[in-house]
Amino acid sequence: MMDVFDIEPLFTRADGTYLCARWGRPIVPVVFGVEDDTISLLKGAFEAVCGLARHTMAETDPELGANVMMLFCREWGDLAAVPDLDRLVPELAELVARLIKADANQYRIFRFDDQGAIQACFIFLRMDEQLSEVSADTLALSQAVQSIVLWSDVAFMNASPLAMAGGNAVLRPDIAGVIRAVYDPVMPAVAQDASHALRLAARIEVLH
Repeated sequence: MMDVFDIEPLFTRADGTYLCARWGRPIVPVVFGVEDDTISLLKGAFEAVCGLARHTMAETDPELGANVMMLFCREWGDLAAVPDLDRLVPELAELVARLIKADANQYRIFRFDDQGAIQACFIFLRMDEQLSEVSADTLALSQAVQSIVLWSDVAFMNASPLAMAGGNAVLRPDIAGVIRAVYDPVMPAVAQDASHALRLAARIEVLH
């Protein structure tokens, strides 16, 4: 079970600011660039993580149709060929150039509503040698966990939110506790003060 000293770094960004946000609407995922059985795995992972958070999924988003878009590609340049993606992600050309320069294999962009809650998430995955070695169910769970909450940009640089149990990837119980606490109805949808971590720690104890 995490205490405040474990929780605060999960939402403290590289620039020192604290920011935690959860979804303010039901999640509607759509997946491009993989086989149908992998799509089912990915959507199943989102269902599982939403169930943990007691958050809802829906068939369609009234504004966007789908509000979680997962795009798998072989090369970052392939994103330029996706119809209308540059309308959803206006900074697409600059982003692609940065991802190529960094030799990155994944990237997430969040959009927020007027209250600061998560409104949409775009997940880009370049299936390089490293990602190709990750099993589909592990990749699906990892992406769902990292998209259900706005974590710090450095939260999982040194330790994955997943662990292995019986040869299968599972969500770490301590991270699961944080997700449940973030989505507790008594907690705010958005927090920008580090005292929020104290409240999360208290909720984790109550919900444990």
